[in-house]
Amino acid sequence: MFVEIEMARRLIAAARTIVAFTGAGVSTASGIPDFRSAESGLWSKYDPMEVASIAAFRSAPDRFFEWMRPLALRTRDARPNPAHTALADLQKDGRLGAIITQNIDGLHEAAGATEVLALHGHSRSATCLDCGTGHSIEVVETALDREELPACPDCSSNLVKPDVILFGENLPEDIFARARYACAAADLMIIAGSSLEVYPANNLPGLVIQNGGKLLIVNLGPTERDGQAVCKIKGAVEEILPRLL
Repeated sequence: MFVEIEMARRLIAAARTIVAFTGAGVSTASGIPDFRSAESGLWSKYDPMEVASIAAFRSAPDRFFEWMRPLALRTRDARPNPAHTALADLQKDGRLGAIITQNIDGLHEAAGATEVLALHGHSRSATCLDCGTGHSIEVVETALDREELPACPDCSSNLVKPDVILFGENLPEDIFARARYACAAADLMIIAGSSLEVYPANNLPGLVIQNGGKLLIVNLGPTERDGQAVCKIKGAVEEILPRLL
């Protein structure tokens, strides 16, 4: 691993424009489970289309919140770990531009990062799907604490959805456009804690390669882009990233 770490350090030192792409593996050390690990992943116990699709939310919000409750409460109590801090520090130094993330937990921002493009939305607010009113996430959290469905204060509907992107919903167009632009301009992408299995976010590393950039991957497991990476380090991101940055 020493050789790979030294190679990664040289890549970072030589890069003019760096973009980061992060997935669930960046937040597992903060106590938030990932989705695809064989035993602990969220999809090891649930079919995502039955609990985390927009169609399932509309037809059975009670089942959605039953699934979401432990995740939401863990996210509320989570704190940034050294992986979040390392990327935020690199950004403060002016060497890292955008942090593109698949995560909804807000831990990059909590660590001090500023340019964060959350492709799958975030858990800081919620919207009533019936009347369209936006609310603080506290509306949802208070209901979950009481083991109730969150009711809209304006229309009393139970279809108050956290502003996260569910299966069957489009990614936010403005965020995705900014992410594409950042990737096209980067000569190095640091991919951390993602298996790159989720479409269309997993197409973004390809834009870096198409424009002559390089990929540096830090992940415990294999990814869809391992064969295209100039350097791949297998390890826990909260341990590896601080050593690199």
